[in-house]
Amino acid sequence: MTPHTGIRDLPRLGLGLGLRNTHFEHIVSDWPAVDWFEAISENFMDSGGRPRDIIRKVANRYPVVLHGVSMSIGSTDPLDMTYLSRLRDLAGEVQPQWISDHLCWTGVMGLNSHDLLPVPLNDDTLKHIAARVHKVQDFLDRPLILENPSTYVGFQNSTLEEPDFLRELAHQTGCGLLLDVNNVYVSCFNADTDPHEYLARFPCEHVVQMHLAGHSHCGTHIIDTHDQPVRPEVWDLYSIAYQKTNGASTLLEWDGNIPSFEECHAELLKSKAYMDGHVPAIADGPAPATPQSVSNPVDFLVHSVMAHTDGQR
Repeated sequence: MTPHTGIRDLPRLGLGLGLRNTHFEHIVSDWPAVDWFEAISENFMDSGGRPRDIIRKVANRYPVVLHGVSMSIGSTDPLDMTYLSRLRDLAGEVQPQWISDHLCWTGVMGLNSHDLLPVPLNDDTLKHIAARVHKVQDFLDRPLILENPSTYVGFQNSTLEEPDFLRELAHQTGCGLLLDVNNVYVSCFNADTDPHEYLARFPCEHVVQMHLAGHSHCGTHIIDTHDQPVRPEVWDLYSIAYQKTNGASTLLEWDGNIPSFEECHAELLKSKAYMDGHVPAIADGPAPATPQSVSNPVDFLVHSVMAHTDGQR
């Protein structure tokens, strides 16, 4: 079945921020001049108290996008229809511009790894995931937007490069793509490949949204931590990606050591300096690893929003 709305009909939203609980009070009291917000779906789909009230209020004022971490589109487990039903209910309530998740799997045989795990990239997994994307899109009655994950390993049975895999997946299913520019840099460094070559091959005609974030450099590898400012090398890639995607909607993620709303917003607004393809000269060293650097597992993204709900669900 073809989704009712194609990705070409989706709007260009401008510059947005992740909706995080540490900023709830500021947002609903000051209504800052942000173009749009992205909410982690799982933080709001099961909550009936303050988080749900907040997202309702935010959705009344701003365009909202739902970004999930638990769909597990690459798993061999059956699709979790209970999860999809809750996601569809939330979407019906807040009317997001689109719903996104990751090209990954998060569990198998009913066990949740609490992380975004990579999939082998070959014809078999392409066929498997394309069939699941069709089912999700039919159920949600809208195109699904899938993000390139940050990766730390490759598979011997991968026969397709990630950009080619995503191009064919988008072609077969009509899904859109979320280009995480920081993930491009992290994955390419860890795989010892060229991020500019990756970006040159990426099917930017299918990109609906981009992500920016910070990472931690551990010398031999980089971890996608979302806990510090965007690195100069990622801004460099963003300047190229913005041109290639014809100005796709841009979202800054900050999920660890989250600073004030004003600081997050100021970091987001730096993107304006890179939109014309010009890269300002910035001298900076590698991103330091934080004391407890971890990748962006599901719990890292999800748990903290419930910290101030007083047990309301």
